[in-house]
Amino acid sequence: MPPQQTRALLALCLMAAFADQRKDDKEREHIKRVAASLGGDSGVDLLALYQDVLLRRITLEDAVGALDAPELRHLAYEMAVGVCDADGVHDAQEAAFLERLRTALTLPQQQAATILDDADQLAAAPPSAPLPAELEQPAAAGWEVKSAVDTTELDKRILNAAILNGALELLPQSLASMAIIPLQTRLVYRIGEAYGYSLDKGHIADFLATIGVGLTSQYVEQFGRKLVGGLLGKVLGKTGRAIGSAATGSAFSFATTYALGQVAKHYYGGGRKLDGSALKTSFNNLLGQARDLQQHYTPEIEQRARTLDVGKLMAELKA
Repeated sequence: MPPQQTRALLALCLMAAFADQRKDDKEREHIKRVAASLGGDSGVDLLALYQDVLLRRITLEDAVGALDAPELRHLAYEMAVGVCDADGVHDAQEAAFLERLRTALTLPQQQAATILDDADQLAAAPPSAPLPAELEQPAAAGWEVKSAVDTTELDKRILNAAILNGALELLPQSLASMAIIPLQTRLVYRIGEAYGYSLDKGHIADFLATIGVGLTSQYVEQFGRKLVGGLLGKVLGKTGRAIGSAATGSAFSFATTYALGQVAKHYYGGGRKLDGSALKTSFNNLLGQARDLQQHYTPEIEQRARTLDVGKLMAELKA
């Protein structure tokens, strides 16, 4: 994909991230860090692009003008919807942005409505919703609330969730990235439930933000890694179920999910006594361990990616 198209898609991604104008300083810093981390691989100075978007030196119309193929325009809208819905169903400001984007992209209204409805259903699903079959395979009774929690079973579930999210990141479809955050949210909910806590979506979002995992910034990073790594180019080139490099996006999603699950286990298992600083330190330490662990599970992650039915998984998450 030419650099100007990559830059245009990433610009729209950032515009979508800031469309609600409610992003706090912590989330903005997360997004800025994502831009800095991806810039070296993309051929685009993403940190400069981040500033251009914030200062409105690049407009929505400028970005759309660089997307000259219907596939690119469809992808741009799907990506923007995913960003807007990453932290919950889009609000009025985000809805106005998405309609403006749809008009500029000349995307048919019905086509756009289908994309938006699918994302909204996914975003609206409560964290207490059932886990998909992909995560129920190891032991169906593993999430029962018990006086003595089976930590070995929890470890199995955390690892299985990390493998699944690593596999999703290997798939070229941008749709696959939309499943990662709901899976992480439900994982945290089930871990809290195992220790006797009933969590809502707001608490889980705050927990993720405290340890350094922003919902919007995480989706921006997932999309950005697929874009700069060439996986989305495979979608546009219609090469089917091509598997990308396990060294970039997959490692990120595997490690984030694994570390998140382990920190949640320690936090809720310990009676929620860790403060924000301790949680963040614990998460960062576990993140390094998880990156090493990912290399061991690469063959299993790749095999899961080859057999994964994304459509079925999305349907289960929306149910």
